[in-house]
Amino acid sequence: MKDFAKLEENLGIKFKNRDLLIQAFCHRSYSNENPNFYLDNNERLEFLGDAVLELIVTDYLYQNYQDPEGELTVWRAALVNSQKLADIARSLEFEDYLLLSKGEIKDTGKARNYILANTFEAFLGAFYLDQGYEKTRKFVENKLLSQLPEILKEGIWRDFKSQFQEIAQEKMKITPNYKLLKEKGPDHVKHFTVGAFLNDELVSKGEGSSKQEAEEQAAQKALKTKNW
Repeated sequence: MKDFAKLEENLGIKFKNRDLLIQAFCHRSYSNENPNFYLDNNERLEFLGDAVLELIVTDYLYQNYQDPEGELTVWRAALVNSQKLADIARSLEFEDYLLLSKGEIKDTGKARNYILANTFEAFLGAFYLDQGYEKTRKFVENKLLSQLPEILKEGIWRDFKSQFQEIAQEKMKITPNYKLLKEKGPDHVKHFTVGAFLNDELVSKGEGSSKQEAEEQAAQKALKTKNW
């Protein structure tokens, strides 16, 4: 078993129930390979953490910025996208504590980023249950929201989906929508195909290891298709 006391020390956090912390790092593949492990996988904690993260980020943006709802939505997406969360998880050395199957340990590509992002959300779910909302909010502000000024300065928030939406609304008075066209693979290595639509017109298709990644690729292709 990995030394989660060391992780607590590195984070400056002392869990009342360390099992919550350990469960946050327990991937489905590990549970499947070790059916007698005393803890469940982290998917329920991830579900909770995702909601907690969205509330914290949304509340922060609402309280601190007077920009229109559309702008705030795009900024929030830039903060909570899987790549950003995976980067933060790596900076906190979460990768060293992942509980994975022997096969999953070997995969260090996009699937690992997806696992790290999900683990970060599961950690927030565990942190919220163990320490409460206020401490979780301070943690998110320190580790994630502190990066918002840089994101705005560098224009990182202007992703392809944002650009496609802005131009489509300006030129056609239409807000693009995205539909899941195909989903394949086991839960821990899903592959998604998403369509970018203007009303009922399928403009382009995108693929990725998450719906968000597939939507971003579809938007990028849609900009080229429309010559925008």
